[in-house]
Amino acid sequence: MQRFMSLLVAVAALCAAAFAPAAVSAQEATAAEVRVLPEYRLGSGDKVRVITYGEESLTGEFFVGGSGNISLPLIGEVKAQGLTIPEIQTSIQTALKEGYLRDPRVSVEVLNYRPFYILGEVESPGEYPYTNGLSVLNAVATAGGFTYRANNRRVFIKRSDTDDEREFPLTPMTPVAPGDTIRIAERFF
Repeated sequence: MQRFMSLLVAVAALCAAAFAPAAVSAQEATAAEVRVLPEYRLGSGDKVRVITYGEESLTGEFFVGGSGNISLPLIGEVKAQGLTIPEIQTSIQTALKEGYLRDPRVSVEVLNYRPFYILGEVESPGEYPYTNGLSVLNAVATAGGFTYRANNRRVFIKRSDTDDEREFPLTPMTPVAPGDTIRIAERFF
């Protein structure tokens, strides 16, 4: 009986090792260039809140349209596509200074980011809302988890501002940006 139990423990250990997610060492992650996200830039589909202090009629929530602009009261269309939050604030302040307000003070914040997309070997591929600080593992969990065929060592990510898809090690620190398309590939035994 003792021998049978030892054999059973050994088989269980082998099975656990075979099906456990592969750990990626810090050296592998560094070598594979775990990507660092640049400063967030606005894009079509983002929802922002613009606050003009002392001017309630110029304060509100606005969507970045398909043209990459937001339509604001009094000043009209303002380019937002590709701008950071400080850049759009400066742009709005400059437009308001040109004949409308003496010393406008403007604050802009992102309310809703563009969604991210996940496809491949996850239970429910599709479009999901982005949350700040999202990692690939969080995105996979949002999509219902890995399928039994999923390669849980590597992930392919296409950034919204690029045309190519890049391969990254699948670590808890692999970040996702708004508009990214994540592909979980099939593993080969």
